[in-house]
Amino acid sequence: MNCLQNLTRSFSVMSLQSFGIQSAIHPCFVNTMTNQHEKRLMNATGLHRSCLVKVTPSSSTSIDMEGAKSEEKSDVYSNNMTEAMGAVLTYRHELGMNYDFITPDLIVGSCLQTREDVDKLRSIGVKTIYCLQQDSDLEYFSVDIGAIREYASTFNDIQHLRAEIRDFDAFDMRLRLPYVVSKLHKAINRNGGITYIHCTAGLGRAPATALAYMFWVQGYKLNDAVTFLLSKRSCFPKVDAIKSATADILTGLKKKPVTLTWKGDKSSTVEISGLDIGWGQKIPLEYNEKEGSWILHKDLPEGRYEYKYIVDGEWLTNEHELVTPANKDGHVNNYIQVSDNDPKSVSSELWGRLARDDFDLSTNEREIIRQFLDTCPDDV
Repeated sequence: MNCLQNLTRSFSVMSLQSFGIQSAIHPCFVNTMTNQHEKRLMNATGLHRSCLVKVTPSSSTSIDMEGAKSEEKSDVYSNNMTEAMGAVLTYRHELGMNYDFITPDLIVGSCLQTREDVDKLRSIGVKTIYCLQQDSDLEYFSVDIGAIREYASTFNDIQHLRAEIRDFDAFDMRLRLPYVVSKLHKAINRNGGITYIHCTAGLGRAPATALAYMFWVQGYKLNDAVTFLLSKRSCFPKVDAIKSATADILTGLKKKPVTLTWKGDKSSTVEISGLDIGWGQKIPLEYNEKEGSWILHKDLPEGRYEYKYIVDGEWLTNEHELVTPANKDGHVNNYIQVSDNDPKSVSSELWGRLARDDFDLSTNEREIIRQFLDTCPDDV
């Protein structure tokens, strides 16, 4: 089975003000929690730190100022993470690396900050360090990833790997997870020992990757994997992204054409944010003089998408298209459900099963996923 097409890397530069703040101001992109997975995740956000490693600053004024700056950045990041993830989440970068053993050979944690963190992980038997951060994440907290990777490369008993997933972006996670877990699966088979999976805070991308690995490779039912992981680390992985990625592997990332339209000829620019590009990016619509409308034609994988129009810089919903219920702040989005029109198709049957809390894979489906993970190229 060939590797999924279109698993391209999506990048977004996140400045001090842009870890989801645009989304907080305009669209309401946090869906109402309804399934049992999400209820468990919501109940598990009183964050514990069973392996917290604290950094003790010196008393010098310059270091105190750096500490204050780091605390301020942690506050901004935590606020944006809470807004984006739909649960109260906290990350204190100034306290140093923190992590939890999920299984005896699998750890989920926060980012390495210095090359000394490599020594700490080697001391507990870690053979693979798997970083899911983008360069913008590292730059935000002034982490020198080059120095960390160079230091790790001086040892023959540990390997540092990267596979980027955009922070706070469930759709990018969906697209990237098959490739990310494939690379993880191969590294674990090659290196053995303990594997350390991390993003920035270790609360979203890293636990989701661990869950997908437990589900696709280790044979857990998804429901059981969620329960087990949350018993080890309080976090908030996007379970729906894992379900969607599962369908993508099994259906070959099946896409359907959609058309979105903004009527009117008095605007100078019309754009859309959301959909499959995330809230931090925009797609321009083209004006059709014959129809007197702004139009976007796009192919989307099956699933539900929220979006909003930006008309001459103003964020608006289209009253002629479906809208979400208002969130707690009164914001609404447009949304579209992309699905196979044949209710008896294999794809429709699979998506119907995915909606159940007790969803599990058949023996044949597990074999298809395992074959994909074994054969997907590392350079996707």
